[in-house]
Amino acid sequence: MHDTAGMLIELGLLVLGLGIVGRLAERVGLSPIPLYLLGGLAFGHGGLLPLHDVEGFVEVGAEIGVILLLLMLGLEYTASELVDSLREQYPSGLVDLLLNGLPGAIAALLLGWGPVGALALAGVTYISSSGVIAKVLTDLDRLGNRETPVILGVLVIEDLIMALYLPILTTAVAGVGLASGSLTVALALGTAGVTLYVALRHGRVISRAVSSDNPEMLLLVVLGLTLLVAGLAQELQVSAAVGAFLVGIALSGEVAHTTRRLFTPLRDLFAAVFFVFFGLSTDPTQIPPVLVPALVLAVVTASTKIATGYWAARRAGIGPRGRFRAGGALVARGEFSIVIAGLAAGTEPRLAPLATAYVLILVILGPFAARFTEPATRPIRERLAARRAAEEAAASAAKGGTPTDGTPTDSASRV
Repeated sequence: MHDTAGMLIELGLLVLGLGIVGRLAERVGLSPIPLYLLGGLAFGHGGLLPLHDVEGFVEVGAEIGVILLLLMLGLEYTASELVDSLREQYPSGLVDLLLNGLPGAIAALLLGWGPVGALALAGVTYISSSGVIAKVLTDLDRLGNRETPVILGVLVIEDLIMALYLPILTTAVAGVGLASGSLTVALALGTAGVTLYVALRHGRVISRAVSSDNPEMLLLVVLGLTLLVAGLAQELQVSAAVGAFLVGIALSGEVAHTTRRLFTPLRDLFAAVFFVFFGLSTDPTQIPPVLVPALVLAVVTASTKIATGYWAARRAGIGPRGRFRAGGALVARGEFSIVIAGLAAGTEPRLAPLATAYVLILVILGPFAARFTEPATRPIRERLAARRAAEEAAASAAKGGTPTDGTPTDSASRV
């Protein structure tokens, strides 16, 4: 009875604390993720006031949080949308992968972490935070902007690559042989392909099968199905998160819409628990030694994300202002960088603290980058536009034509 009372007290304090820091983050206009991580660091091993009685619950809750995050991401897209985005945005996705994955891989090799560490840190620096970005776009009232479909297209490609990357990383971390690892990856690819095909051809049938007018029944059926598929995927050495993502893709229409509404509070609760668990399992005394490389990596990969968004928006025919807005919006890293670091933390003890510091930096910087990248580059763009106009006027005068009035009329003037 005493242990139960202690667990309930610690759990109550933990959840109450999450609510308080979440409200604080909302008031200052930031994502609550860094505060959740800091809270976990404060109450974990080596922190100010370590928690002991709730460790088991928090660990299970963290696993559920990852599963629900991927389920909700899958619900955002239909199988046809994924296929269309893959066709239209795959060049931008490849640029995104190279520009943002290579810095992490190179940094890990320079730090002496080996191939598995390089693979893991490449994933940490590559994947943007869909949750933070979606919230920022909503807060800045940019959902209707021309560059927003480009941003979402890049995020879709990242999600697809994650569906392939996570089983590869899981196989590499497990250290299994080449034949066994190839079988696992092939199984993951085959499962993803079959699921996409079934969702494309029979998504309505699956949605009708789980549909219910009773919200309670729908929640229980979808949650049970998601946990079951995630568990089976884990048993087959495929990431449980990938299994949850595929369940989300398979649901569509009104069922997907209702499920998103029902699961959003549940996802937010367990996602918060996940971030706290990651902080709890990270010794804060290990962060100062990796703070400098984390800061350097954050600066480099913030720049490469801005370049990625700029290139993708330019390819879509969007003007310079929209290009910089797209780049700034992609800067934030968050939940999935932490998921990757959590999967690979056992292979390199410095990976978890570096990833924590890295995410803390970019999850705070992300909203500011989304808001101020375009205004910050405005003076440079204006000078370049004026220089081009002067050159055009000089060239026109040299040819005997009528000088321009200095107002740019090419694509650089488009939003």
